[in-house]
Formats: sequence, C-alpha cells, structure tokens
Amino acid sequence: MDERYTNMPISEQYRLAALEWVDLDSAARILESSKSAIVAQWVNDYGDMPISRAEAKVKASDDYLRLIEDIETARTKANKAKVQCEYLRMRFSEEIGRDANARAERRL
Repeated sequence: MDERYTNMPISEQYRLAALEWVDLDSAARILESSKSAIVAQWVNDYGDMPISRAEAKVKASDDYLRLIEDIETARTKANKAKVQCEYLRMRFSEEIGRDANARAERRL
C-alpha cells in the first residue's frame, strides 16, 4: 500500500487496498487461465511434430519458464495485496477494541 494513504481513515485505506487486490488477483487469474491456451499455440507452432514431443519442447523452453515465473509473480503480488487488506482489517479491529477498553476504563 502506498505510504501516501497512511493519513486516511482505515476504511478508505482498506477500500483502496481491496481494489488493488481485486486488480492484481484478476491479472493473476487471467495468466493462470490462459496458460494452457498459450502452450497450445506454442505446440501448434511446431507443425507436423507429434503433440507430445512438441509439448515437451515447449515446456523445456525459456519462454515457458518465463510464463511460469510471470504467473507466480502475479499470484505473489495478489497474495501480498490480500495480506495488506487483512492487516487493515485487523488494525481496525484493534482500534475498536482499544476504544471499547478506554470507554470501560472511564466508567470505572
């Protein structure tokens, strides 16, 4: 989460973090979903070669390795954004608890 958001209310920080998470999760899901289509296109590029052999060549390629790394990077970014949302949710709960404790102490 961007440091410029720290002076905002937690609810707004959470909203912005959640929107970021949704976007990052969407990007990761698109990559994950398109992986088999991309591999199929690469396999087709080998022409008359048997599919199993072409697929083995594709999966041994640097392009395939980069695709897997891109998918994992996208998923990691989405997971980190989700953790940020959960952190803000926990921080909000802690503040609510502190406020309740302070009110209870004032009554005593």
